[in-house]
Amino acid sequence: MNDDVRNIVLGVIAAAISAGLGWIARTYLWKRKLRRKQEFLGLPKNSESLLVVNRDPAASEPAVHRFDVFALLELAALIKDCGANVQMVTQDNVQQGFGERTEFCIGGPGSNRRMLAHMAAMLPGVRVNIDPEPGPDRGAFQIGSERYRMEAGVTEYVLLARLTAGERREARPVFLFCGQRAITNQAATRYLARNHERLARKHGAKPFVLLLKVVNSQAYGPDVVELVADVTRTAQAPLPSTEAAAPPGNSHRAP
Repeated sequence: MNDDVRNIVLGVIAAAISAGLGWIARTYLWKRKLRRKQEFLGLPKNSESLLVVNRDPAASEPAVHRFDVFALLELAALIKDCGANVQMVTQDNVQQGFGERTEFCIGGPGSNRRMLAHMAAMLPGVRVNIDPEPGPDRGAFQIGSERYRMEAGVTEYVLLARLTAGERREARPVFLFCGQRAITNQAATRYLARNHERLARKHGAKPFVLLLKVVNSQAYGPDVVELVADVTRTAQAPLPSTEAAAPPGNSHRAP
């Protein structure tokens, strides 16, 4: 074998080794990224998850708003990426506890009974005005002593929460997407899809409640979202007695 042939053979071998090492490194990084995503979302491969669908309060017949359908598609893509299975159920057909499988619950307490139950159990510091009558406080959030009113199509708010049942390490999380309008529910699911890596680095497996603002949805749809605040402590603390005595029928705490 002359020097030219030997150099060619050595070059091919070096290229093959380099390509193999690169493939191994990329595969390792991809698997590590996937594991972190699965851990944050509570979706190990082949695990079961639940999508709880709300109803469109503006429709006379049971129906799902088109923006909520888009939100479901965003979540279904996340679940599929993790290799998990999903069951979709309507908000009035869920009769089970939480923690056994990851749950994604969409819609405010006025359109989703499951959301109403979750907020009452796990977010005692949040009150949502569900009065159907027009007014400046319609759909408003009250978190602790702060009130967040919506201006439809201009400034709207949505809560994105990751909560767990008790202190069990094996408990699966519940993700809440509680918006003032259907388009804000989609905005929150898209925010989770785009930022789950950053959220996982910051919060890990700990519960969190984020207040998001959807800016000018009439022009930008669900794409322009700002983080207003991390309201985890306030949302999980009971409201002061003066706030808890609000008139019945105006909030998600009304009987």
